[in-house]
Amino acid sequence: MQQRTLGTQGLTASAIGYGAMGTAYAYGASDDTESIAAIRRAHELGVTHFDTAELYGWGTGERLLGSALAPIRDEVTIATKFGFTPETYRPNSQLDHIREVVDTSLRNLNVDSIDLLYQHIDDPEVPIEDVVGVMHEYVDAGKVKYLGLSNTSPERLRAAHAVHPISVLQTEYSLFARDSELFFPVLEELGIGLVAYSPLARGFLSGAVRPRAEYDADDMRHLHPWWAPEHFDENKATADALAEFAAGKGISLSQLSIAWLLAERPYIVPIPGSKNADRVAQNVGAADVALTEDDLAAIANIAPTGAAGVQMWTRE
Repeated sequence: MQQRTLGTQGLTASAIGYGAMGTAYAYGASDDTESIAAIRRAHELGVTHFDTAELYGWGTGERLLGSALAPIRDEVTIATKFGFTPETYRPNSQLDHIREVVDTSLRNLNVDSIDLLYQHIDDPEVPIEDVVGVMHEYVDAGKVKYLGLSNTSPERLRAAHAVHPISVLQTEYSLFARDSELFFPVLEELGIGLVAYSPLARGFLSGAVRPRAEYDADDMRHLHPWWAPEHFDENKATADALAEFAAGKGISLSQLSIAWLLAERPYIVPIPGSKNADRVAQNVGAADVALTEDDLAAIANIAPTGAAGVQMWTRE
């Protein structure tokens, strides 16, 4: 698979990565054996960048990913994140807490160093300069290679980059979630890459979307406005129109959605996640899809501004 450059500090990743959140958090029940098979299938197909976080099962997701990748550790890059308090899910980037979480993540992943470390979400109680200062300590110690921020603002990204180079911004980006486009000017000015989480719009663009009542009770989509009764039918119609266009090109809706992101900017790496190895293979197939200018214009006509329904703040 083609490699893409994330930032100007030397980090490279496969054009499509793997997001491991669903193996331990947010999208209903999971099976570890199935999840490990999906992760290893991704690698077999050329995926070299894998993403997790402390939040995803409070260590469960990190341990699963570390176990799945142990035989091929030297062939992949692993990203994880800190920034929450388990008991309350509130932002927590207190400096001692960062150190505690990162040390635990190294043990959970069973690695000597984390390739990419993110602050998961802004903490208004802690200056970003102080947060990055602690992250920098781990770079100096050889325990972290590259730094990133997730779920932040252009202003905080710029302030963080002034303390230590930030290689990657991770943010939600898909045909349904377009706010990340506001970051493009600062990313291009500072030379920062973008890792796009939820590139299939939390499953809405997977080709298998269902009304919220059909998902498990603990599924995050029960809370998401795209699935609210006042928005679902409109968003389903948009997804159906995109699926029809994709079928005309002989590809799936998920492949069209990921290929669109790849075409948007050369520094974007989408990280779709699936617990099913066959779906992983379908997603990875998007790397071979070339969209023409006419294709992009047609997609823009179908989904010009994203989904109906205000985006909620997310703990992803």
